[in-house]
Amino acid sequence: MKRMPLTLNGAERLRTELKRLKTEERPRIIQAIAEARSHGDLSENAEYHAAREQQSFCEGRIKDIEGHLANSEIIDVTRLAAGGKVVFGATLELEDQDGGNGVVYQIVGDAEADIKSGRIAVSSPIARALVGKSQGDIVDVVAPSGTRTYEIVTVKYV
Repeated sequence: MKRMPLTLNGAERLRTELKRLKTEERPRIIQAIAEARSHGDLSENAEYHAAREQQSFCEGRIKDIEGHLANSEIIDVTRLAAGGKVVFGATLELEDQDGGNGVVYQIVGDAEADIKSGRIAVSSPIARALVGKSQGDIVDVVAPSGTRTYEIVTVKYV
């Protein structure tokens, strides 16, 4: 099986979420199931069915996180010597040449991508277009919403 890249910070976030799920959420859900069972008939007990659904979601997420951590190659971005090139883990400040808006993205593994937090997956169209480029380069990104042109303002390895 191919190992997927994961930043050191991303691995830590996943470990923190895994610990929370195992030590807080799982016991809370088990308690909710026990309480709902004490109410009697399980066939018409909405609390019981809701708690079982939460349990299923929680256990699935635990398995998902454990799988990501087991099959990941953790990369410490601060130790990269990329010479100003855009590589996995780099944090970029981009200026949209079409609208003039500036954005900041970090290129991360698929498991830790979150566009709202400025983390884009290395497999995304924008990351694929940017990897290998340098500060000052103008890059055309072909995305599902159309072609966008960005200038790479800064490249940092934080």
